[in-house]
Amino acid sequence: MSEEDKIEDFACVEESPKRGPTLSTSTSSFERNDPHDPNLSLLSTKMFEKTSEYLMGELNITEEDYKLLETMNKVTMQKYASYRQIASDVGKQIIELNEKYKSLEPYLSQIDQIEDSVSKLEQAAFKLDAYAKRLEAKYKSLEKRQ
Repeated sequence: MSEEDKIEDFACVEESPKRGPTLSTSTSSFERNDPHDPNLSLLSTKMFEKTSEYLMGELNITEEDYKLLETMNKVTMQKYASYRQIASDVGKQIIELNEKYKSLEPYLSQIDQIEDSVSKLEQAAFKLDAYAKRLEAKYKSLEKRQ
């Protein structure tokens, strides 16, 4: 089928009582009854083909954008699932650490008490040492007098 035959299939003519045959604005059929420029018909056909190609390209680009978004959403879901797992593991470890701390709390309390006792003992030892030095100095001064 030639380009001109294809174009003739699209032409549609209506009869007007005052003007005679006219081109129809209806979209149901298009038949050529009125002779017109075949170059114009060829160009309009090409225009419709190119417009169709353009619109299909736009639709394909949009489809690819949606596919990319879908892929990104899937990757994000996987990432958040791994974050959820990590957070769950960390939560379990915190619970375990709190339990261990509670079990060690009496020992830590004893350590604090021992530290306080050692501090008091150290202060007593310094006082005793100072007293012993004063006593020794007094003893030496008394010994010198005799």
